[in-house]
Amino acid sequence: MDFFLVGVIFWVLFSVASVLLVFGLWKSSSKQLIMSGCAFLLPTLYFAGAENWLRLLIFLPMVLFVLAFFISKSRKIPSRN
Repeated sequence: MDFFLVGVIFWVLFSVASVLLVFGLWKSSSKQLIMSGCAFLLPTLYFAGAENWLRLLIFLPMVLFVLAFFISKSRKIPSRN
């Protein structure tokens, strides 16, 4: 039963993160991209121990955090003196 629960949590986090990623990119919302990165963090840590190209999935949350940073930076309106 415990293994089943871990799998359900894994796939729920993956699904929620995917939906938040799509909406974050569609609306250019940095908050949704940050939430998506946080939700992707646990499932991608599972693949950190892989011995093949799946190890590169660990960089997905970092890419989302950087993208959210650039979106939030570009939305700020420079003040005029």
